[in-house]
Amino acid sequence: MKLTVIGCGDAFGSGGRSNTCFLLDTAKGRVAVDCGASAPVALKAHKVDFNTVDAVVLSHLHGDHFGGLPFILLDAQFRARRERPLLIAGPPGTRSRLDALLEVFFPKSTGTKWKFRWSVQEIAVGIPDEVLGHALVTAEVIHQSGAPSTALRLADGRKTFAYSGDTEWTDALIPIAREADLFICECYEVAGKLAGHMTWETLHAKLPQLGARRTMLTHMNANMIAHADEPRAAGVLIAADGLPLEF
Repeated sequence: MKLTVIGCGDAFGSGGRSNTCFLLDTAKGRVAVDCGASAPVALKAHKVDFNTVDAVVLSHLHGDHFGGLPFILLDAQFRARRERPLLIAGPPGTRSRLDALLEVFFPKSTGTKWKFRWSVQEIAVGIPDEVLGHALVTAEVIHQSGAPSTALRLADGRKTFAYSGDTEWTDALIPIAREADLFICECYEVAGKLAGHMTWETLHAKLPQLGARRTMLTHMNANMIAHADEPRAAGVLIAADGLPLEF
């Protein structure tokens, strides 16, 4: 697999980083994991043609993780002239939340006669599923978003990508991360107790339990970014917008 970090920022763009969006080139196709509000701009800044993306897999339904989709869809309709199908896979409630978002941003857009076919696949939490030939399993994590917030594990038969989504520590992350070739984990703050978010203090102690082959931190606030040398010293990668990584 090849990862391109399109955006790895928190909801507030700390450090000038774009909202979450990871691009995976796999043995089965091209998949975006999350598509935050600033992702459409970031994709163009990194010269990524979204027409080449086969599917978007969503961890949870917060604006900094799925808020870019209305712009992506309308750009595909009116400017990019997309013809190939697009699959959007996400937790239960994805279709209704996406329709609501389209109507808030662009009233009557849900009645559009689309020139390309797009569909939503809602992934039952904890039940192994498939997305365009990729094995996918999710686990519910601790992060309030009005629908299940999930960590996910995506495999193409050769490599396995795992992602925590946004969450504080939960043992549900252990089977998601175990022996993954790359595990991307949110790490919002250095230390302390945060509802719904991870700290480096907690994650550092839990790394041996996770057992991923490589771990990368994302979704860091300004304080965590300033202390990024601490996880680097522990052999942990730090996400940065535009970063490519083959694994």
